[in-house]
Amino acid sequence: MFPEVFDTAPLRRAIDDGLDWVIANWGAGFETAAWPLQWTLNMIERGLLATPWWAVIAVLVGLAFASTRRLGLPLLVLAALLFLGVLELWEDSIKTMALMLTATLGAIVISIPLGVLMSGYPGFRRIVTPVLDLMQTLPSFVYLIPAVMVFGPGRVPAVLATIIYAAPPLMRLTDLGIRLVDPDVLEAGWSFGMTKGQRLIKIQVPLALPTIFAGINQTTMMSLSMVVIASMIGAGGLGYQVLQGIGRLEVSRGLIAGLGIVALAIVFDRVTQAFGRRLQRRIGTTETRP
Repeated sequence: MFPEVFDTAPLRRAIDDGLDWVIANWGAGFETAAWPLQWTLNMIERGLLATPWWAVIAVLVGLAFASTRRLGLPLLVLAALLFLGVLELWEDSIKTMALMLTATLGAIVISIPLGVLMSGYPGFRRIVTPVLDLMQTLPSFVYLIPAVMVFGPGRVPAVLATIIYAAPPLMRLTDLGIRLVDPDVLEAGWSFGMTKGQRLIKIQVPLALPTIFAGINQTTMMSLSMVVIASMIGAGGLGYQVLQGIGRLEVSRGLIAGLGIVALAIVFDRVTQAFGRRLQRRIGTTETRP
C-alpha cells in the first residue's frame, strides 16, 4: 500500500464546492446558452422522424453514389439501412442519428475555427495542444459528470459531452492540413497581392479540405462511440437499447442494438471517407495522416 502523503479530501471538497458555486451562479446562463443546441437537436430529430423511411434511405444512398459514382458503396448503404428497418430499429436509429449529427455539427462549428487559429498562431497552438491531449485522455464518463450537474439528465448534456469528446481530432487535423499547404503555393498567392486572410480562404482552406474531411470522419465515429455512454444520462436511441440489454441481461436486445450502431457507423464512415478521397482526387493531393 502506497503511504498517504496528504489528505486529498479537502481538495475534493474544494472542487465540488467550486462546481456547486458555478452551477448556483451561472447555471441559468448555461441553460440559456445551450438552447440553440437543444433547438438544433429537436429540429433534426423531428425532421428525420417526419421524413418517410424510404426518403431517408434514398437521400443517404444518393449521397453514397455521389461520393463514389459507383454502385458498391450505395448498395452497402442500402443494405445497412434496410437491416435497421427489418430489425425494428429504425426509430431508435433516427434518434441516434440526430444526436450524432448535432454533436458533429457542434464540433465542426467549434473545431474548425480553433484549428485555423492554431495553424496561424504557434503560441495559441502550444496552449491548446495540452488541453486537447487531456480531452483525448480523460475517460469519456468524466465528461458526463459536470454536464449532468449543470443541465440534469437529458439529451443536452449528452450532446455537450459528445461534442467535447469528439472535437479534438477535427481541431488537430484542421491545424495540420492548413500548415501542410505547400509554401510555394502560398508564395504565389502573396505575389499576386493576396492578403493573409485571402490566402487562408482561397488557398489554404480549400487545399486542406481532404485533411479536414478526415477529421470530420473521425469526429463522426467518435460521436457514435459515445452513444451507449450518453444513453446513461437520457440520450435515448440505440444506446438506450444496449443499456437496457445490459440491465435486464437480455443478450439479444443488446446484440441487435449494437449491430445497429455498427450499421450506422459503416454508413457514415464509408460515405465521409469517400467524399474525402473524391476531394483528394479533385485537388490532386494525397491523404495526410497526423
